[in-house]
Amino acid sequence: QAQLVESGGGLVQPGGSLTLSCAVSQSIFSRHAFMGWYRQAPGKERELVASFTTGGGRTYADFVKGRFTISRDTLTNTVYLLMSSLRSEDTGVYYCNVQHGGSVYWGQGTQVTVSS
Repeated sequence: QAQLVESGGGLVQPGGSLTLSCAVSQSIFSRHAFMGWYRQAPGKERELVASFTTGGGRTYADFVKGRFTISRDTLTNTVYLLMSSLRSEDTGVYYCNVQHGGSVYWGQGTQVTVSS
C-alpha cells in the first residue's frame, strides 16, 4: 500500500527556519506525478502551499513565495519543504500530497507552530 510519511515539524520562533520531509512509497514516486505540500490552520480550510506539477515545474502560493522552497530527492523518494522567515500565520498542520495514476494520497500531517 502506497504511503506518505511526513516528519520535521515542531516549534520555531518567528523568523526561524524549518525543513519538512515526506517519504513517498516508490510505487507512486514519479517525476510525472503531482507532489505537493498543503497546510491547514485551526478553523481554516486546507490550502496548497507548494507543489511539483506533472510537468515537473514548481508552484508556490503567493503567501510563501520567496520564503519556502519545495525540492525532491529521486534517490530516496523524498519530497522536502524548506521554510524560512517563518511567521505566526504559517502555523498549522502540514500535509504531503501525491496524485498519481488517478489516485490521491495524503500523509498523516506534521504540526508546525511558529511562536515566541
